Amino acid sequence: MKFLDQAKVYVRSGDGGAGAVSFRREKFIEFGGPDGGDGGRGGDVWAECVGGLNTLIDYRYQQHFKAKTGGHGMGRDRHGAKGSDIVLKVPVGTQIIEEDGETLLADMVEIGQRVLLAKGGNGGFGNAYFKTSTNQAPRRANPGLPGEEKWLWLRLKLIADAGLVGLPNAGKSTFLARTTAAKPKIADYPFTTLHPGLGVVRIDAREFVLADIPGLIEGAHEGVGLGDRFLGHVERCGVLLHLVDASQEDVVGAWRTVRAELEAYDEALGEKPEIVALSKCELVPEDELATKAKKLKRAAKTTPILLSAVTGTGVEAVLRAMATAVETSRAENDESRAATATRIWQPIYRDRDDDRDDDDDDY
Repeated sequence: MKFLDQAKVYVRSGDGGAGAVSFRREKFIEFGGPDGGDGGRGGDVWAECVGGLNTLIDYRYQQHFKAKTGGHGMGRDRHGAKGSDIVLKVPVGTQIIEEDGETLLADMVEIGQRVLLAKGGNGGFGNAYFKTSTNQAPRRANPGLPGEEKWLWLRLKLIADAGLVGLPNAGKSTFLARTTAAKPKIADYPFTTLHPGLGVVRIDAREFVLADIPGLIEGAHEGVGLGDRFLGHVERCGVLLHLVDASQEDVVGAWRTVRAELEAYDEALGEKPEIVALSKCELVPEDELATKAKKLKRAAKTTPILLSAVTGTGVEAVLRAMATAVETSRAENDESRAATATRIWQPIYRDRDDDRDDDDDDY
């Protein structure tokens, strides 16, 4: 299935049905009176978060979604039926944004979450509604109200526990293929990965989701290379594994380039837990590797892990460090959700004697 993380859709809710002008006419009933029914309400447009999806590819082939119009009112006080709703099914992590590309309407992060995108128009009143003691034969009815219409952006940000970042050709896809059942494209040239990939890592009876983000280059936050389109997928990761190619000359410069792009895109990305690893260690002599590791340690303020996804050196150490960081991130998220859930409004009861003036004799 082709990966698509952004789509523009047009939604329109249904118009309300028109009210009816009708009078009761039956044999032997002299004064029938008005009996025009009301129109039905138009259908709504909803967005629902569902499981089993990880791309917005369905919205590449269909961009227009229109709910049904409400049924018109009829005689004998028969009201029109409500128009059928239409539901846009989106994967977990989808953001719904206004046409301006900035105003966030909803962030779909839980399966089963539903958001109303466009409300259907109300149905019009039939002439039975306007019957009064002074106007016993009204000949008017309201048309249904029109529905809402708008263009929306759907933007998917993958929800993964950990993310792989680094310059192009840093060995991210090789590491993903080594540690998960994913089968990303692997080749000896930059920008092999053109879209994010996901895999499930299992280590010491623990498991977490790992995302492979396409390579970043200088100016990515401004649209250079693959641009900032995929940087959004890193926002939801609890920990970042920063792979630095040990076979290049300036490992410190490579690390700083990616760090600068992350922080320029969003300051919060620079504050995420980061595990630094020197990849492709099998291509570098030991003395040269030790020198580069010392330089990177001084710059990153952390000891880089020597990693080779081809030979398996350092793979388990990296996975265990990531699993520990993921558990810490999950615990913090659970605590924040619990704090939010227990923040329940309670009324403030005040003693009447506190508000009473001592000189007031009305009490």
